[in-house]
Amino acid sequence: MRRRGAGAASFESIVASGPNGALPHAKPTDRVIVPGDLVVIDFGALFDGYHSDMTRTVCIGEASAADTALLSAVAASQRAGLIAVVAGVTGGAVDEACRASLAEAGYAEAFTHSTGHGVGLDIHEAPMLGAGSADLLPEGAVVTVEPGAYLVDHGGVRIEDTVVVTASGFRPLTKTTKDYTL
Repeated sequence: MRRRGAGAASFESIVASGPNGALPHAKPTDRVIVPGDLVVIDFGALFDGYHSDMTRTVCIGEASAADTALLSAVAASQRAGLIAVVAGVTGGAVDEACRASLAEAGYAEAFTHSTGHGVGLDIHEAPMLGAGSADLLPEGAVVTVEPGAYLVDHGGVRIEDTVVVTASGFRPLTKTTKDYTL
C-alpha cells in the first residue's frame, strides 16, 4: 500500500485462519495456516486523508464442499446487498437484502455483524448499513457492503467492497478479484 502512495494503514489489518476466522475482529495468534483453511483478510489504506476498506476470504488449497457452499452463500449475499445500494434507500434495506440471501442459504444465524458503514475521513462513519438503520444513502456517499458468515470452531467468510452510491446504483471502488482459490 505504501509503495502505491498510502500514508498508512486505515486500521490494524486482520488475517484470521481456520476457527479464528469465525471471529469478525480476530486478533493475531500463533496458529499456523494449513491447507484447507479459510483465511479472512481485512485491510485498508489511508491516502490523502481518506480511508479505504476491503475484505477477501481465500481458501488454502481446495475448498471442501461445505466451505464452497459457505463461500458461495456469502458471495450471493454480497451481490444482493450491492444490488440494493442506490441513492435514497436506507442502510437497513441494504442490510436486509444481505440477511435475506444468507437466510435463504441456511446461514441466518451465522451473520453476526452489520452489513457496512460509510468510509471517508474516518474508517467508520455515517451512513450505517445495519439491521433497522434508517440512515439514507445519499448520492455520492462512500459505503462498504461486507456480509459475513461465521461458524464457531470452523471458520468464517467475509467479502467486503467499498462503493460510491449513485442515483442508479453504485460504482465500485474495490477492484480486487473475489476468486477464493490460491
